[in-house]
Amino acid sequence: MKRLIAAAALVALSAAPALAQDASQIARVQGGASCSGCNLFQADLAYRDLPNVNLSGSRLRQADLSLATMNGANLSACDLSVANLFGARFTGVSFRNANLREANLVGGYFGGADFSGADLTGAILSGAEMRRARGLTQAQLNTACGDATTELPAGLRVPRCR
Repeated sequence: MKRLIAAAALVALSAAPALAQDASQIARVQGGASCSGCNLFQADLAYRDLPNVNLSGSRLRQADLSLATMNGANLSACDLSVANLFGARFTGVSFRNANLREANLVGGYFGGADFSGADLTGAILSGAEMRRARGLTQAQLNTACGDATTELPAGLRVPRCR
């Protein structure tokens, strides 16, 4: 039994570094470079101006993108779960097939952003400007929440946050 526990602990420890953030990749992105498929776990990108950056397929879980400007960025297939996008500008950004589970989109601007296939489960959309967003479906919005100031495309609605 002790050998089994030791083996399980060894496997768990050997897998941990693969999930840790990559400081050199984060620094490159903070400087404005694209980094497709990078591990940007818990990256601090708050207040950054990162136009047209390509972070497709990257891990941005728990990242801070608050008040950033990322117009024209490619965030398709990104893991943005539990990320903070508070008050950020995402004009024309691709969130296609992105994981935005439990993300904070409060007060963000998403004009022309593409949410096709994005997972919005548990996302908070209060005060978000999404009127010109594309690819949003009622099924996606039913899993998120917002408030009276959330602006959505005509015919769509979002449940109120509790």
